[in-house]
Amino acid sequence: MEVINIEGLKRSYNTKTGVLNSKTKTTEALKGVSFNIKKGEIFGLLGPNGAGKTTIIKILATLLAPTSGTAKILGFDTYGQEKKVRPNINFIFGGERNLYWRLSARDNLLYFADLYKIDKETREKRIDYLLDLVGLTGRADEKVETYSKGMKQKLQIARGLINNPEILLLDEPTIGLDPVSSRELRNIVRTLAGKGHTILLTTHYMYEAEELCDRIAFIKNGEIVALNTVSELKKQLNQNSIIEVKVSDFSDDDISKLKSMKGVVEVSSYLKDDINNIKIVCETPLEIIKLMLEKFADKKIINLQIREFSLEDIYINLIGDGHV
Repeated sequence: MEVINIEGLKRSYNTKTGVLNSKTKTTEALKGVSFNIKKGEIFGLLGPNGAGKTTIIKILATLLAPTSGTAKILGFDTYGQEKKVRPNINFIFGGERNLYWRLSARDNLLYFADLYKIDKETREKRIDYLLDLVGLTGRADEKVETYSKGMKQKLQIARGLINNPEILLLDEPTIGLDPVSSRELRNIVRTLAGKGHTILLTTHYMYEAEELCDRIAFIKNGEIVALNTVSELKKQLNQNSIIEVKVSDFSDDDISKLKSMKGVVEVSSYLKDDINNIKIVCETPLEIIKLMLEKFADKKIINLQIREFSLEDIYINLIGDGHV
């Protein structure tokens, strides 16, 4: 069952350039985006800054009207049927916004529960449940200003769940968090999906998207350039493999010899601590390694490994310059 349907979504805005003799410039943030999200799915939206990710989130959150096209949640239009949409959604932006620092965590949740007109009995049970879910029960009555960044972000998750939304929109929820806090938040996201919540996630952390998302859409310059599961996205590049080599005393001429080998698609390298770190994209890795050992027998190979393409490689291939 699909709970989010986006068809031909466009959003443009006008800006003034210059002070004297200013001109109006029209920028297209979204250029006809279309995709659907299924119930209970963790759907990743990946792309560089300015690609249109947050614009999509804001349209789905009923905070922004599309220029054209439609965005529907549970069959209701996010522009024009906002009152039907809002009880079923909530959103969490990365950072420390949307909290009242001089209040305790419990008082924050009480305030937001009142905004959603949640009755007293339901409110008290839900707040206790959410504080336990995000691991803040022991600190629930302390002021938020005493919290670490990770604790504040956990409280953001609890705030976003106060109305028990079917759909949760997460815009870079782990930005700036330490590894332990990030892992704890990822575990919470998995738990929520397991309980039937549908989650739209934007992130710049490829390992996070690969670990969490059922499907991923890559967006570039306001357009979707790829959409599939991680495994299917990897299949687009799996005709090749990657060899990573660390070797000392490797010259530009040696790099040229590598590039000329049959089956080598691409070679890139950088120097760190006087060690050449070389990445070889190739069709037949075992044959290439055999040739390397023969041609560069005089070189000191410090480390060598073959690995599969990662989500980061796919991102660079689709969003970057086309080279992995």
